[in-house]
Amino acid sequence: MKKRVCNVVWLKRDLRLQDHAALAAAEQAPEDYLIVYLYEPKILQHPDCSRKHLSFIHLSIENLNCELSQHNRKVHCFYAEADEVFSWLFTEFQIHNLYSYQEHGTQITWDRDKAVAELCQKHGITWTEYPKNGVLRGISSRKNWDRMWYGKMSEKPIENAFSKTDIELEEHPFLLPAAFKAQLNEYPKQHQKPGEKEAWKYLKSFCHDRGHNYRKHISKPTESRKSCTRLSPYLAWGNLSVLQCVHYIKNSDQYPKNKAAFNAALTRLKWRDHFVQKFEQECSYEHFCINAGYEDLYPPENKNLIEAWKTGHTGFPMVDANIRCLIATGWINFRMRAMLVSFLCHHLFQDWRLGVYHLAQLFLDYEPGIHFPQFQMQAGVTGINTIRIYNPVKQGLDHDPDGLFIKKWLPELEHIPPKQLHEPWKLSGMEQNLYACVLDKDYPAPIVNLENAAKEARQRIWSFRKKEEVKMESKRILAKHVRPQK
Repeated sequence: MKKRVCNVVWLKRDLRLQDHAALAAAEQAPEDYLIVYLYEPKILQHPDCSRKHLSFIHLSIENLNCELSQHNRKVHCFYAEADEVFSWLFTEFQIHNLYSYQEHGTQITWDRDKAVAELCQKHGITWTEYPKNGVLRGISSRKNWDRMWYGKMSEKPIENAFSKTDIELEEHPFLLPAAFKAQLNEYPKQHQKPGEKEAWKYLKSFCHDRGHNYRKHISKPTESRKSCTRLSPYLAWGNLSVLQCVHYIKNSDQYPKNKAAFNAALTRLKWRDHFVQKFEQECSYEHFCINAGYEDLYPPENKNLIEAWKTGHTGFPMVDANIRCLIATGWINFRMRAMLVSFLCHHLFQDWRLGVYHLAQLFLDYEPGIHFPQFQMQAGVTGINTIRIYNPVKQGLDHDPDGLFIKKWLPELEHIPPKQLHEPWKLSGMEQNLYACVLDKDYPAPIVNLENAAKEARQRIWSFRKKEEVKMESKRILAKHVRPQK
């Protein structure tokens, strides 16, 4: 029997129908095409993956399928390793082209892509991978990167249109297991809703209602939930492209009167690609200190300290409230994220690798290219960045002075007055009983001495900066990852 000729579009972190180069190329080709998404067991078992990520993906795909149904199209989902799926597709169909976006992921996805490339070559199939956002593959330095990024952002977003198909592929050997599919529908109620339509709601509401206080509230744990763009989950999973966001914000009728706030948001979009570019050029960020001179910095793991940090039971209200908020909602602002990493690595003196996957799982907007370089930067192990040791008491006093955020997520502290809320360990025994918050009964006592831990951390980090290996590695990192100013 003669095999059906077609092409394949492989979706990864690009779960949208507009401004989609791979779908546009498939529409322009003379052959019809299939759209596929793969749930790959090895990647699902990687420690950065969580059920909330998979549910976000699943529901995003369901939303795409609602739109595609009018064209008799759908995203066909497979539960198997990529080489198994493509080997089967290449056998069942006469495939000429595979289209996708480049994925700036972890080592496991890079190795997977190399295996798929070899498989395509073996079968004589052309695999075209399109650049994602403003990130470039194959560059050895950051010379002219800014100019190229602005050039990319000056392009017009692609307006995708879809033809009807008569390809049928309802049954295949890699259907999603029933129990797995049922779990995908269990999405946390307090998390942002997935999908391209929801992404546009957030982008439009930022420009037309929420964004005017962006700069004023960006670091405040309560106010930032409204005033920040909240686009990060949609960018992480590709419900929106950076280009779409840049164009919509710059062309908003609200831009002239909110120029400072909106330009700050645009700067963050560029900053986002800057960090993904770092990871694209050096994905060892996932497993090793990017500055090898820091590899012998940390002592053995203290499991009790790690568990207290992971669950929000450190005895420091600003740390614990943010962890518990993150568990419940999947989002906190950037400053609070930096504080959590700083507290883990500096005050608790724990290896950044002992917390990096935990937060990856909790962040609904987990993006490897931002997550790993940022984690190391906040841990102080790059050798080139300013060392920031965030004092959680000061962060609370500065950004949650009335304790609204803390009391929302730590109800056991609700009766403590704001002036005493940020340092409950200073309450007398009588005050603890009065405010129904007895330390080590209702709320934990501090697991470290904050001042002593910070002092020791500064001494450690600065002593390492004097090491010859750290200095040499710093020069290498600067040459590879820092954008020249001229």
